[in-house]
Amino acid sequence: MDLRIFTEPQQGASYDTLLTVAKATEELGFDAFFRSDHYLKMGGGDGLPGPTDAWITLAGLARETRRIRLGTLMTAGTFRLPGVLAIEVAQVDQMSGGRVELGLGAGWYEEEHAAYGIPFPKERFARLEEQLEIVTGLWSTPAGQTYDHHGTFYQLTGSPALPKPAQPKVPVLIGGHGAKRTPRLAARYADEFNIPFASVEDTARQFGRVREAAEAIGRAPDELVYSNAMVACVGKDEAEIARRAAAIGREPDELRANGLSGTPAEVVDKIGRYAETGSSRMYLQILDLHDLDHLELISSDVLPQLD
Repeated sequence: MDLRIFTEPQQGASYDTLLTVAKATEELGFDAFFRSDHYLKMGGGDGLPGPTDAWITLAGLARETRRIRLGTLMTAGTFRLPGVLAIEVAQVDQMSGGRVELGLGAGWYEEEHAAYGIPFPKERFARLEEQLEIVTGLWSTPAGQTYDHHGTFYQLTGSPALPKPAQPKVPVLIGGHGAKRTPRLAARYADEFNIPFASVEDTARQFGRVREAAEAIGRAPDELVYSNAMVACVGKDEAEIARRAAAIGREPDELRANGLSGTPAEVVDKIGRYAETGSSRMYLQILDLHDLDHLELISSDVLPQLD
């Protein structure tokens, strides 16, 4: 089971804070540092010092880290034109030496679009499908050839399809709870399918849908990586669990029910139940980015117990 650190910088984090967490992620043996792609805080708090752009952040981290994978859960398809996104991700992949992964979703948070003047079209999911086709098509076009796309929402003519990523193929992540369209898109375009904040039962059900969708188009279901994203709140004892829960405005019992929360032994046991569904990767949503002792505890007392 891979453990990856997943952050929500729109809730309030400077680049320097994210850099500190990313370096700790690398030093403590975690597999990757991922971040959300949002421009407006959600819920309580002031969101200070304000948002950071996901791909500008990852470009900086690409030059400041050496081992960990870097990516988004999930880049909002509404924020960037697909041709521009393909260029950005390829460049950051080059800057990292081939360590980037692209999580791409339709975009959902209407308030942030209104706050920053970003169009919020109704047909976002249909646009996402075209975006996936374009981004992957640009990357896979052989050097020296051009790429064309004449779709409903995007038109590309004679694109040189450059630059190319450093990796032969940038892993693409697709995720969500949708019962029909999401599994179909994952089966066609994804290297990894992620389900966020889901129970073991819901995880098993959704993974089954993705597997069925893959089989329906003649793709081996095991070609995909299956993963979860869960809020993490781990403590050596009840007092430490309660303190960390309070710091993120949650209750210990609720976190135990809906996240990866409790003592290291409890968390290892729960991760094991997700592994039984076919999950091989867990994104730990870390909401208090100043509590590096939290990462150290997970690294020392949880990570070594996972295969």
